[in-house]
Amino acid sequence: MNTTASQLDSDITPGFPGVSFGHSADGLPVALVGDTAFAMVPGRDGKHFLASGWRITRPIEKWRRDDFFGHSGGLADEAEFRARVVENAEHQREKRALGRRDVHSSAYTPWGPSQGATIYAEGVTAHSTAGHGGFHLAAERNRKVHRMLRAPGGWYEEDECWAIVALTYPHLFTTFERGCADRTIKDSFPDAFEAISGTILLPGESRAKDQRAFELDHAEDWIVISAITSEQEEGFVECVATRGGRRGTDAEEQRFLVPADEYEVGRFGFVIDPKRHAVYDGPSSFVGWRGRGRHGPRS
Repeated sequence: MNTTASQLDSDITPGFPGVSFGHSADGLPVALVGDTAFAMVPGRDGKHFLASGWRITRPIEKWRRDDFFGHSGGLADEAEFRARVVENAEHQREKRALGRRDVHSSAYTPWGPSQGATIYAEGVTAHSTAGHGGFHLAAERNRKVHRMLRAPGGWYEEDECWAIVALTYPHLFTTFERGCADRTIKDSFPDAFEAISGTILLPGESRAKDQRAFELDHAEDWIVISAITSEQEEGFVECVATRGGRRGTDAEEQRFLVPADEYEVGRFGFVIDPKRHAVYDGPSSFVGWRGRGRHGPRS
């Protein structure tokens, strides 16, 4: 059931940081958690997504859409918005209780000089750099990482490999972070997850494993590697495809015309159906193909 406007406007959740709900000047469901503001913002096709703001000094009822930025995932309704905000508040409370310390650092990292670091525990340090960042585990800490996931030198980048640190030392992370780490390990390191947990990941439970299955199933199919709205054939998308989606100078390329209302790229690419999608060697909308086509579409 959706949370009503009156419920949102009157609800203040105690604790530190507390959670205040309300509506903005332009009618968006909004919330404040410490210095972080959240809004349920309309997106495409009647959908909504979570956006955030930082240290908005005006009262909640005077906030506007322009105060918010980013896209932190879709929202089904106000009830889900409320749940996501409360989850963030609990994450901040747990993080505060963990007692992490921010310190100055000029250490060398694989991503460049450190511009600052956060100490999670002795021998467990997260570094920030100009372009990237990640964790460093001291030698003794690193020896406790499972051999299938252990990085020589103890460096774990922030996009995916941070989850290895959270898996190894879960008590140093919040409930929310542990959930994100579990999802990341399954998605990015399915073989290690299955070996460590003794659990077989089913279809839909691991992005990397699903991609392998997709590539195996479609190894000899034409998969689109580049697409553009056709300037010559109205209502069609001109696609360049290769067998199995392979790239490189030795990959055979073929062009196809796909009806625009059918062209929707899936998780791992668009698979050409030769029975439905016409081979095309006519004039091209791709700069690199101009002058190479000879005549119009054919079945």
